[in-house]
Amino acid sequence: MSTDKEPEFSIPARFRKMENMHIVFWLIKDISWCMIWKSLGLAMIIPTLSIALVISWRTRHLKSELAHNLAVTFWIIANALWMISEFFHFDTLVIWNMFTGKHLALIPFLFGIGVLGFYYLVQKPGERKSMQVATL
Repeated sequence: MSTDKEPEFSIPARFRKMENMHIVFWLIKDISWCMIWKSLGLAMIIPTLSIALVISWRTRHLKSELAHNLAVTFWIIANALWMISEFFHFDTLVIWNMFTGKHLALIPFLFGIGVLGFYYLVQKPGERKSMQVATL
């Protein structure tokens, strides 16, 4: 057991239940995508994305949690765009140069990577420095 005091992060039970339901909705959405159940897949975007936004909002005071939850939110948006492009058959439609309809999903995927990149390259190193200064 370590003698160093690490900050603890605990999730209230009601938040954990919401996160667990989020996973259920996400799985139903992806199963619907796989089975080409358009109506259910499209309907599941709403609760999946809504819960991701609520989780992001509730963790906004913790930079690490917010960054990761925003990345998940962008992942869900990208995933939904990709699903929609396949459902409505514009996934192979050339939009520009070599980019097709499904490549529209790259936009939110890149936003998610950008959020995490900003956190790991800018915010986290700054947190470490402020922790070192605080302990001196």
